[in-house]
Amino acid sequence: MALPLSVGPSQGAGETGDVEELEISLLLDGLYRRSGFDFREYSPGSLRRRLHQRVKDEGLTTISELQGKILHDPDALGRLIRDLSISVTSMFRDPYFYRAFRSRVVPLLKTYPFVRVWAAGCATGEEVYSLAILLEEEGLYERTRIYATDFNDGVLDLAREGLVPLSRMRDYTENYIHAGGKRAFSEYYEAHGKGARLTRALTENVVFAQHNLVSDRVFNEFHVIVCRNVMIYFGPELQERVHNLIYDSLVMFGTLGLGYSESLATTAHKAHYQELDPTQKLYRKVA
Repeated sequence: MALPLSVGPSQGAGETGDVEELEISLLLDGLYRRSGFDFREYSPGSLRRRLHQRVKDEGLTTISELQGKILHDPDALGRLIRDLSISVTSMFRDPYFYRAFRSRVVPLLKTYPFVRVWAAGCATGEEVYSLAILLEEEGLYERTRIYATDFNDGVLDLAREGLVPLSRMRDYTENYIHAGGKRAFSEYYEAHGKGARLTRALTENVVFAQHNLVSDRVFNEFHVIVCRNVMIYFGPELQERVHNLIYDSLVMFGTLGLGYSESLATTAHKAHYQELDPTQKLYRKVA
């Protein structure tokens, strides 16, 4: 039986994957040169999922087409940056982290005359407001300054507004109760149109500011740094750079809070921390 004549190289699954890797690399380089936002060392799996979704939402078929669109369409560029930068968040997310914070960290903070807290990668601010409520209930908020940072000015604007959907208040109330809340959660917000506005008193001691964990440096010393569910989107080298930044930003005996899927296992600073609550990923700098 005669074999079919080959007229050119076929593209197998491996070659298709190589082409897509090249497309992603070119897009991320173009995004960085066009906007200054650097996602080149983010976790490949997370990036690929978000890029595929953005390709679909833009009505395109390839990542190369998406690259062309973001380079020529500022609105498309903004949509992509939002997709890549916004992490999943909610008030008192992982409520037992906040319960552990009350029991293990608050007593340490009460030994300081003034407390500085850094909420790194704060996204739309739900974690910041959760910390403010907790510190208010523990009698610490008046002598605390919370620095809430993100690299995306757009999400910082949302965080400053303190607006959340009314539809989420039932879930937030349950989280608050499980987190050890001491009051009625309804005291902290009021209806505002179709949403709820968190009380402005919760922002009195909060500074919202742009800061890029990828490229920016130490800007203060902190008694607490909360960087939860941020580094899961970073590759190993970028994670280590961020760990270096966090270590340099913590005062001696300061506290670090990480997300459930994050750890100190691979960082060179592992031996410099003591576990306050390993289940809830709370650590204290001791060296």
